[in-house]
Amino acid sequence: MVLLRSIATVGSFTMISRVLGFIRDILIAAILGAGFFADVFFVAFKFPNLFRRLFAEGAFTAAFVPIFAGLIETEGRDTARAFAEQALSVLLWSLLAFVVAVEVAMPVLMHGFAPGFVSDPAKFTLAVQLTRITFPYLLLISLVSLMAGVLNSLDRFAAAAATPILLNLCLIAAILGLAPLTETPAHSLAWGVAGAGIVQFVWMLANCARAGMPLKLPRPRLTPGVRLLVRRIIPVAVGAGIYQINLVIDTIIASLLPSGSISYLFYADRVNQLPLGVIGVAVGTALLPLLSRQVRGGDAAAAMESQNRALEFSLLFTLPAAAALMVIADPVIAALFQRGEFGTSEVARTSSALAVYAIGLPAYVLVKALTPGYFAREDTATPVKVATVCLVTNLVLNLILMGPFKHVGIAMATVVSSWLNAGLLAFILRRRGQLDIDRRLRARLPRTVLASAGMAAVLVLAMGGLEGLLDGGQVQRITGLCILVAAGLAAFAVLARITGAASVGDVRALMRGEDTA
Repeated sequence: MVLLRSIATVGSFTMISRVLGFIRDILIAAILGAGFFADVFFVAFKFPNLFRRLFAEGAFTAAFVPIFAGLIETEGRDTARAFAEQALSVLLWSLLAFVVAVEVAMPVLMHGFAPGFVSDPAKFTLAVQLTRITFPYLLLISLVSLMAGVLNSLDRFAAAAATPILLNLCLIAAILGLAPLTETPAHSLAWGVAGAGIVQFVWMLANCARAGMPLKLPRPRLTPGVRLLVRRIIPVAVGAGIYQINLVIDTIIASLLPSGSISYLFYADRVNQLPLGVIGVAVGTALLPLLSRQVRGGDAAAAMESQNRALEFSLLFTLPAAAALMVIADPVIAALFQRGEFGTSEVARTSSALAVYAIGLPAYVLVKALTPGYFAREDTATPVKVATVCLVTNLVLNLILMGPFKHVGIAMATVVSSWLNAGLLAFILRRRGQLDIDRRLRARLPRTVLASAGMAAVLVLAMGGLEGLLDGGQVQRITGLCILVAAGLAAFAVLARITGAASVGDVRALMRGEDTA
């Protein structure tokens, strides 16, 4: 399957999920605002998701997919399926024990995850209660991630890419249907997270069977393949999860800042996650199994071509997205969230965080495009070293910037450490001869930067002309934002064509798998 077509499949389903996610967040903002209950729920939601992104989506996927895809390439589907079944069994029982231990120790762990809640006993107690409801989600979504790795290695990306849609649907249903029946809306959302795990697990189990790869649950044994998988998971967790680790550091420090700081960062990150999820996650998901097969098959030229096109595609979409979010952060937040308990003060604080987060958007996506270059070659040590440097940088900058800039300083620290992460990963790959920026990418990158800058200028002018709409009521704000987005898209399309950053013919040729160099 052509790389771009695979990215488009994952990206399209991710876009649907992000749209539903915005609807979910709009409802949460209207019901919970950015205060007591919102801060508590977001902590309860982030706690299992931290481990999910580090181990299920990060370490486990990065370690599992190269082994599984390599076995398919060299030894066939039956051997690969036997490995997947043993990995599933070991993962299930290991995580079950881990979840039980965390549930028991939750009050102690909450002191570390949200230390700022300790001074408010009611807030702390509710955080422990809701996190105990949400944490079993980790077990189910980890099993879902294993099955997603199986399907992605078979070039079946749609089913796995659709699983976040199910999560958002469950949370929307919890807000609209369960909230009146629970103690608080935050309780209904917590139960919605737990229910989503069950729905996603059943969905993926059925799709594996439909793909001719039904997974049984044998007695857990530490086979050589499973031992290799286990050895790779822990170091990859740090290397693949630098962005998630930075976010949890942000949460810990934000809990020490004035009430609402966690929520401002959450809502800003949610908007920033739209291009990151659609492009970054899609690129990483599609590139890893492809690179793994090409490296295992000894086709270095094809691997280099795939890496270059992944970088080109990532920058073509994230550079204009970053420029746009920096310029129109305030109208975006106002249109999406300003209603109910979310007022003008919350809009101003959240949009300032979004404008800063947007500066790091290309770096976040580049990390997703560069790390498969290591994992496909079964190198887990180097990303760990890079991640350690970036984690220390993020922590130091958080402590320096949180005083004068409050929650915006936390966003600044995340941006700097993310660019450092991307730069170091690219430098090391290039020094090893595993990343050679080709002529096409060198020519098109400055053109993409120029087109993005021109689009930003158009948006600045458009905001001045739409001031009446953007400062109006809810319908007017949404209308103004839609006009801004349309103007930005049209401006970039025209400027990209004029500068030669991209063309319709290139995209069509790539989708057909033709050479466009």
